Amino acid sequence: MNHPIGIFDSGYGGLTILHGIRQLLPEYDYLYLGDNARAPYGPRSFDVVYEFTRQAVAKLFDMGCPLIILACNTASAKALRTIQQRDLPQLEQRSDDAPHRVLGIIRPTAEVIGSLTTSRHVGVLATEGTIKSESYNLEIRKLHPDIEVTGVACPLWVPLVENNEADSPGADYFVKKRIDQLMRLDPQIDAVILGCTHYPLLMPKILKYMPTGVRIVPQGEYVADSLKQYLLRHPDIDLQCSKGGTVKYLTTENPENFSQQAQLFLHEQVNVEKVTM
Repeated sequence: MNHPIGIFDSGYGGLTILHGIRQLLPEYDYLYLGDNARAPYGPRSFDVVYEFTRQAVAKLFDMGCPLIILACNTASAKALRTIQQRDLPQLEQRSDDAPHRVLGIIRPTAEVIGSLTTSRHVGVLATEGTIKSESYNLEIRKLHPDIEVTGVACPLWVPLVENNEADSPGADYFVKKRIDQLMRLDPQIDAVILGCTHYPLLMPKILKYMPTGVRIVPQGEYVADSLKQYLLRHPDIDLQCSKGGTVKYLTTENPENFSQQAQLFLHEQVNVEKVTM
C-alpha cells in the first residue's frame, strides 16, 4: 500500500509548501488535500478551524498517510497543538498501530528567524486569523526571547492571488499599504516573515515596496529543510513513508477550478479528485 506524506491546506496556498518540499525531497510520495469548499480559514473561529482540520487529518490518516504537514498557517496556529495533544492517539487507532505524526509550518520558520535578523526586530505579514492567534509571536519568543515581533494582517492578499490579480496594478495599492503599515509600527524591522502560503505569489509586488535591506522570509524552503531533518531524526516515521516520487491531489470542491488554480502555484497541469471529509 502507498503511504504518502500528507499535505493539508484550506485551499491552494499549501501548494507553495508542497513545491518547496518536493524540490528538496522528490523521492517521497505525497497526497495533497485542499479544503477549498470551506476556504478561507483565516476569518473563522478557533473552534471551527480546529474541527475542519481534525476532519482533514482523520481523512489523510485513513488514506494511509503516516505523516501530515499542516501547510496552512491558520490551521497550524489554531488547531495543531490541540490535535497533537488531544486527538492524535484516538486518530491513530482509526488507521493502524504504527506511529503517526502531524506537524505545522510556524515553528520551522520561528526556528530559523534568529539567524536571519540582525536588528532583532521581525515583522509578520499574515491573515487575520494567524495574526490574532499571536502564534508567531509566541513561538519566536520561546526560541528567541530577545526578538521583538510585530504583525500586520493582510485580509485582501489571498483574494488577490486566488482571483488571479497578483500581477494587476490594483494589487500594488494593497501590498504597499500593509508593508507601509508594518514599517510604521516598527521601523527597525530587518526581516519580514510571509506568514501565509499564498503570499509568495505576490513576491514581485512585495519586493517592489519592501524597504531596501529588509529580508523577506517565505516559508517553503525552511519547512522543507525542517521536514528533511525531522525524517532523519525519526527513522521510524521515515520508514513508513513510501518513496515512489508520486503526487496525488484532492479537493473538497470543483476539481476543474483546483486544476486551474494549481497552475498558478505549480506552473504545471495536475489531475485532481473530489473528496468529502
